[in-house]
Amino acid sequence: MTFSIVGFDPQANELGVAVASKFLCVGAVVPYAKVGVGAIATQSWANLEYGKHGLDMIEKGFTPEQAIKELTRNDNRSTYRQVGIVDAKGRSATFTGEDCYNWAGGLAGENFAIQGNILVDQRTVEAMKAVFIQMDGSLAERLLAALQAGESAGGDRRGKQSAALLVVKENGSYGGYNDRYIDLRVDDHKEPVHELARLLKLHRLYFEPAMPSDIVPIEGELEKEIQIILYENGYLDRGLTEQDDLLDAVQSYHLIENFDERIQERGFIDLKVLEYMRIK
Repeated sequence: MTFSIVGFDPQANELGVAVASKFLCVGAVVPYAKVGVGAIATQSWANLEYGKHGLDMIEKGFTPEQAIKELTRNDNRSTYRQVGIVDAKGRSATFTGEDCYNWAGGLAGENFAIQGNILVDQRTVEAMKAVFIQMDGSLAERLLAALQAGESAGGDRRGKQSAALLVVKENGSYGGYNDRYIDLRVDDHKEPVHELARLLKLHRLYFEPAMPSDIVPIEGELEKEIQIILYENGYLDRGLTEQDDLLDAVQSYHLIENFDERIQERGFIDLKVLEYMRIK
């Protein structure tokens, strides 16, 4: 009832899963990933133990193929399951049980595994593979683009409901406290993959550090523009006209709007934040 892709980026040392389905809260069921170990998608009458036990096996030295063989061997309903695994060496494998509902199948190659069931036809997984292999960009961008390509090629023939994107990297979380770099879920939506793309764009805005080329001084015409924006949106009292008042308001704006990761040295602003200010 789902199509998914698991992937590994050896340059960034990131592992992740992207998934879409006519199923409520698919992100709570399908994706599993662990830094330095692997990523797993478990679906089609999903056995959630495949995620936990599969990662344990990979961490102990099993290859993805060996892990799938062991997982399915001990499951008396394995003929109804699908699973895809990629490890932190780029090895991969995908499995589709013979009783999965058509169209069902998958493709695996270096750094990825793709699988789907109840699809319109095989073009969904073929389109996902082509985009993932050919596209440049971050792992999250490539996984999402593959998901979008799969949906455009047919996707789940029953319709749309939810989608999710999980990417792990060492100390990748907000503040660097854990490895959960990106964890986005659209649990119930008419266009879940489209909404997932919107959330990823916001995630990059809020949590990625500013590019040096995007940091500019608040002066001249830009200073006047920012002052007007802050006036109009209630962040700056019109009676406060000194530059220090403006810079205080810019600082407050960042904190109120949760742009913690993009606060710059006093007197400077990130153009990505300015772009957001202009459209709000």
